[in-house]
Amino acid sequence: MLEEVGSYDAKTKLPEILRRVEAGESFTITKRGKPIADLVPSRSTGQLRCKAAIANIKKAKKHEVSDSDLKEMMESGRR
Repeated sequence: MLEEVGSYDAKTKLPEILRRVEAGESFTITKRGKPIADLVPSRSTGQLRCKAAIANIKKAKKHEVSDSDLKEMMESGRR
């Protein structure tokens, strides 16, 4: 169920509400107790994250680690 927020609170707390929406929460904005609008995370945000993750994977695939570098990283992780 979406969290309800009155229109006045939505106006006065908009930056906080937008941060929470960006984090994945959803809200129903009400006016005098009646639902007026739903505020949900944008689908394009998920697409942008997905594209960035794919780009990072492709970038990581291009980077090769030598055996000596890998051994050094493993040893430093054990400290």
